[in-house]
Amino acid sequence: MTLRAFFLAFAAVAFICGFTYFNDAILYQSLFVGNHMPMSVFGGLFLFLITVNPILRRLSRGKPSSWLRPFSSRELCFILAIVLPTCCIPYSSMMRLLPNALMLPHHYAKTNANWKLQDSKDSPTFTPATDLLPKRMLADPEYADGNALLAMAQGMPTKPGQKHVSPADIPWGAWKDTLSLWIPLFLLLWLALGGIAVACHHQWANNELLPYPIVQFARTIMPEADGAVSQVLRNKWFWLSCLLVYAIHLNNYLYLYHSEYLIPFRRFISLWPLSKLFPTFMRGGGRTLLTIRLYFTAIGIAFLIPVDVSMAVGIGPFVFFYIAGVLAKIGMPMHAGYIFSGRISSGFILGGFLAFFATLLYTGRHYYLSALKGALRLGPSRDVPAAAVWGVRCFLLAATAFIVSLTVLGLDWQLALLYTAIAIALFTVLGRIIAEAGVFYLSPGIYPCALVVAILGEQALGPSALAIMFFLTTIFFIDPRECFMPFMVNALHFSASSRLRFSRVLPLTAIAIIVGLCIAIPVTLYFNYDRGANWRDGFATSSVPRYAINSVVAARQRLQAQDTLAASESCKGFQRFAAIKPNKRFMIAFGATFAATLLFSVARLRFARWPIHPVLFCLWPGYAGYMMAWSFIIGGTIKIIANHYGGSKFVQKLKPLMIGLIAGDILAGLTITASGVIYYIVTGMPPKGFGVLPG
Repeated sequence: MTLRAFFLAFAAVAFICGFTYFNDAILYQSLFVGNHMPMSVFGGLFLFLITVNPILRRLSRGKPSSWLRPFSSRELCFILAIVLPTCCIPYSSMMRLLPNALMLPHHYAKTNANWKLQDSKDSPTFTPATDLLPKRMLADPEYADGNALLAMAQGMPTKPGQKHVSPADIPWGAWKDTLSLWIPLFLLLWLALGGIAVACHHQWANNELLPYPIVQFARTIMPEADGAVSQVLRNKWFWLSCLLVYAIHLNNYLYLYHSEYLIPFRRFISLWPLSKLFPTFMRGGGRTLLTIRLYFTAIGIAFLIPVDVSMAVGIGPFVFFYIAGVLAKIGMPMHAGYIFSGRISSGFILGGFLAFFATLLYTGRHYYLSALKGALRLGPSRDVPAAAVWGVRCFLLAATAFIVSLTVLGLDWQLALLYTAIAIALFTVLGRIIAEAGVFYLSPGIYPCALVVAILGEQALGPSALAIMFFLTTIFFIDPRECFMPFMVNALHFSASSRLRFSRVLPLTAIAIIVGLCIAIPVTLYFNYDRGANWRDGFATSSVPRYAINSVVAARQRLQAQDTLAASESCKGFQRFAAIKPNKRFMIAFGATFAATLLFSVARLRFARWPIHPVLFCLWPGYAGYMMAWSFIIGGTIKIIANHYGGSKFVQKLKPLMIGLIAGDILAGLTITASGVIYYIVTGMPPKGFGVLPG
């Protein structure tokens, strides 16, 4: 760790947290972070290694200055370890959604008649549905005579002669109370997850030898121990694939502006004529998989991981859509019901995730139990690093504080404990997936409240508890494509692989997160008031602010129709567990996937040639799954063929070629982003949108 690495790391944090919203929501370019392999971070790393480091190497010849020598892999790993965890802040999983979710429900309460709640069947009075939430969970719409809401919805008017509003005119006071609730909740959750990541790292990296493919990619292009350029960057096959992919993207991007001169390279191949051959598959939604989508980064990652993992990720969506077709044929549609209810699809997803979590606990039970004993001082922590023990302590303290915070909001401690336990388990599995499978785009639709509602039933919870849990799920889980845990898992492996002490890196990571929040929050709020809410992003401005309230209003109407509304509101504490009414369809789906995941896990442990990894049951549904399915199948198939005809040596020879696919993708994405910014500066118009990675 050097002073220049420290400055560069924090400069990168400041730039990513300050620029991402502008790039994603105003210029509408490829997402600057977008997934757990951020184009900005890894593209910047690759660009740095092929431009800045060679210049520094030339300048430092014969000069003793430490500032001019090339950056070592240890310094670069330190920078990545600091920067990656902060990537969860600026857009998709936080600042894209948080302002809209906290303010725009008030807008829909005024425009949506269904959100006017009648106090009782015979009562003439109506209250807005937003009153079901504690006041602090939402921003203050009435601040500055109602301008806080109106100015965000429409954009704040500027003063004569000014193109943009002054930061002093932003109604910051409308956000003070609610952000003082949500930011500590985020920090406590991240602290708890960070503790788990530290506690699990030794088990995953050293005992189970997980591949960490994203870290593996970055490490292969970093300098050698003596500062020389890595062997991969001197490999002709690497540059062949890298430049080919780069040229494809650049050609396709220029085609948007000069279609009369260029021929695009089609990355999407339609198989629609085959649809009539598979009616059951099509009935379940399989039309989305009848387009082969080529994402070169996903193909490269699939080659770096074991074949059983890559093929499980690839075929999972095909299995899911076929099962959905069978169920639809017998009158049991997968997605019937509101988003946070006990949908059959949610049962399939959560069953896989929680069974996967149970498997993790079982396979590492001796290590985790020893770490827990050491953390509680109940016995010696054998073969457990001191960092893991402190990680467990950090988790226990932060998780307890998080539970207490939920009880202060209005949840019973039993519900707060149950919700937190499920949330922690789901996030832990996301971290495990990034370490084992490298699936950088994660959006499987995991909703902790759906499991609670399916087990206990709406009548045992009541609208108030439902509203709180639904809203918590909206904020923390609705779009986990940039969530904290996978970033933290990779960041820790960058540190450990360079022998950086966690005790030195983690405090700086915490400071970087605080810095990132202090930059991203005011920048995002300023743009929301300067230009108005980004209504072009229908998911963030229309769907997200309404998910929780729509769901709880539907539940309240059912309870009111069944004349059980008052009883559900009066149900407290352990009384809830006496009034449970499980959702049978959800529980059958949950139990079936739970059992299948355990069965696949046991088979994989018992049989050396078991072909399919149980991660299939975690990633088989959802948009992200079918977007990358074909690419993982292609990458896995290439590895199978290479290993069959050339053996392990040929697989190793092909590795630079596959790493070049990834490098070409991220370098092209960074180039297109930079050109888009220049285009905007020169013309004043946003550039045409172009996606390199799925998003």
